[in-house]
Amino acid sequence: MSGGATANLGTVKERADLALNNDFLRKAVKFTTERLRTGKEKAASDHGNWDDWRERGRQIRLHTIAHLDYYLNLFVENARANGVHVHFAETAADAVEISLAIAKQVEARSVVKSKSMVTEELHLNHALDSIGVEAIETDLGEYIIQLAGETPSHIIIPAIHKNRYQIAELLSADAGEELAPDTQILAGFVRRKLREKFLEADIGMTGCNFAIAETGSMVLFENEGNARMVTTVPKTQITLMGMERIIPSFEDLEVMATLLPRSATGQKLTVYMSGISGPRREVDADGPDEMHIIIVDNGRSLQLGDPEFQELLNCIRCGACLNACPVYRHIGGHAYGGTYSGPIGAVLTPALKKNVAEWDDIANASSLCGACYEACPVKIPLHEMLVYLRRRKLEAGRGDKLEALGMKGFAAVMKNSKRFGAVLKIGKLGQKLVVRDGGIRTKVGPLKGWNSYRVTPSLPSESFREKWPTMEQEIRHGLTEMDPAMKSRMEGIIRERQQSGGAGGKGNGGHGHHG
Repeated sequence: MSGGATANLGTVKERADLALNNDFLRKAVKFTTERLRTGKEKAASDHGNWDDWRERGRQIRLHTIAHLDYYLNLFVENARANGVHVHFAETAADAVEISLAIAKQVEARSVVKSKSMVTEELHLNHALDSIGVEAIETDLGEYIIQLAGETPSHIIIPAIHKNRYQIAELLSADAGEELAPDTQILAGFVRRKLREKFLEADIGMTGCNFAIAETGSMVLFENEGNARMVTTVPKTQITLMGMERIIPSFEDLEVMATLLPRSATGQKLTVYMSGISGPRREVDADGPDEMHIIIVDNGRSLQLGDPEFQELLNCIRCGACLNACPVYRHIGGHAYGGTYSGPIGAVLTPALKKNVAEWDDIANASSLCGACYEACPVKIPLHEMLVYLRRRKLEAGRGDKLEALGMKGFAAVMKNSKRFGAVLKIGKLGQKLVVRDGGIRTKVGPLKGWNSYRVTPSLPSESFREKWPTMEQEIRHGLTEMDPAMKSRMEGIIRERQQSGGAGGKGNGGHGHHG
């Protein structure tokens, strides 16, 4: 079963279970994300002062989002002065309607597209198809995914879950002849076919990495050159951009151009970086006669002013958090069920959907380890946002009642040392029924999910608390041959421990913390 099929199942857990049982998917995703992650770490190390650059990037994004109304208005004013038609779309439906209206106006038959997560978010290809307009993805990975009838499973590498043999099978069907699973042969076929599509297309459609407020320009980062073709050959260009893509100036772009490629693919700079300020002028050799920019809200403005989620708009869509996330690296992108996957998707999807109940479980697709924060080039605290989402779910009364009851019981045990000791003793006796080869392997009740993919360690025959009296005697015996200064220090520690009611000393009524 293909990785894309996981998106058809109901819950994150169901989709994750399917992905975890797909050995090829797990190996493919792990291999590529590991390569990207280590490449990013090397590029950051080679650059030097990486945390300083991250902080510069964060401050630029914080400032821009805090003054988003000003910079958006400035961008629109300058873009219109450059001859660009600028449209605002409050909802996904509005953005689709505007796009279709432009396509009908120019009597378009085909649209060539460069990579754009916003158009994926809007399901724009399906909408274009509904009015008889062919939408062709021209990024190689996106083209492969389009042929497979799937959605991207990674922000940067959409076909991360496929190997060259699967790709050769898809492209052979497209070519009407068998193509060898050789990357140069496969890429060569796609290049030749897309050349024809570029020349035939009526509209070129792009996303936007950054929009420069001071000039009204939009900037694209890419490695294949397809975005250059999309923005120069067709007579009409449509750019769809999230409203948060704004940065104040080209000076700020220098910082972003340092952070984005290194974080995404480990490159110092992408092969192509294009700045486009408007339609073709008389002195220009190429470019569109007409250019439209559609600024998309679609839930983004809901985060403005929210102290817990406004920083979500700082994201520059590098995919570094996906590559660092231990959950994503095991289940891939389709298990998340939305357009965006990984830690950013686990927060962004419910945020854009107004935290509707159907996305409640996506916040649980995280270990809360904080690797996403460490990887993020603009320091978005995604791990904290995931906790906020879980809290909001509970506050809305949509929590798991059995889980809540279990946590109350856990708290009651951990607050009292006598209860804790009693539960340990009961656990040691009870585990004899289920321990096999040093671990608990039963797949019943709450252990079913965990033990399906790992083994629960058994409780030790003797706890640290039970071992402490013997350990203390051994320590005291060892003090006779110890350096006098060290001996004095250790004796002081033991006395302090006993006086405070620690392990081995007189208690404080049975209450305390347990590690």
